[in-house]
Formats: sequence, C-alpha cells, structure tokens
Amino acid sequence: MSELVVREATRADLPAVLALVAADAIREVAEDVGHDAEPAPGYVAAYEEITADPNALLLVGVLDGEVVATCQVNFLRHLMYHGGLVGQVESVRTAAELRGRGIGAALMEWVLAECRRRGAVRLQLTSNAARKDAHRFYERLGFVASHVGMKRYLGADA
Repeated sequence: MSELVVREATRADLPAVLALVAADAIREVAEDVGHDAEPAPGYVAAYEEITADPNALLLVGVLDGEVVATCQVNFLRHLMYHGGLVGQVESVRTAAELRGRGIGAALMEWVLAECRRRGAVRLQLTSNAARKDAHRFYERLGFVASHVGMKRYLGADA
C-alpha cells in the first residue's frame, strides 16, 4: 500500500469528503449532500467559510490519488491552561473498506503533529456513543474518555 498523503481539502475534494461523511453518518435528521458532481449549496458555503478561517482545517487523506479519509480541525483559544490553544477534531472518517490499515491513525498523527506545531495544549474530540469501534481506535491513539458530552439540537435541520 502507498503512503497516505494528508493535505488541506480543495473545492474539488468536497464531493468525496461529503460521501465519506454521509456513508458513516449517525444523525438525527437525514441530509441531502447533493450529487457526485455538485454538492448541495449549503455545503459549498460551509467549505468556503471553513477554508477561509485560519483557525480551521478541512483535511483529506489521499491514497493513490483517491480521497480515502477526512476530518475537520478547529483551533480554539481557552481561558484555561494559561490561555492555551485547544484543537477540536470532528467528522473523522475513513473509507469503510480501508479501515484497519492504519489510514485513520496516520490522519490523526498528522493532526496531532499540527496541534503540537501550533502550540496546542490539548486535542479533543467527540464521538457518538454508538461508535464503539471508533472509541477503541481513539483509545489506542492515547485519547481518554474523560468527559461526558451533551448536545442540544436547535431545529429540525440542525
């Protein structure tokens, strides 16, 4: 297997990113991500906003020219840790047929290295309670289930 290349997503990657997210979604509402050639307009606007933000990264993992993994990282300044920077990684996805080959681990190692490069004091994430395999994956990478997460959805389309 070739080595995974991790890079920031381009606009051309957006359909592949959305396909990875949609294929493994656990959501309260159904989403129409658009079709292969053109994502739904809300996703294009979100892509543009995320990629314009210096405190956000939309990443892809590319293997043999194909997008096979993705995640989003946001950097948040906290009034803890002496005003420390915290990385928040979400929407971590690897193509289902390629799981168990180290792709997700390589993506997360890239994220950890970027957090360290930026001086972050912590990398955190949330994972749906139903994702038991994902929890084991994160624990193997050194993450600790230290908090209880709660969410409140604000509308039918949230």
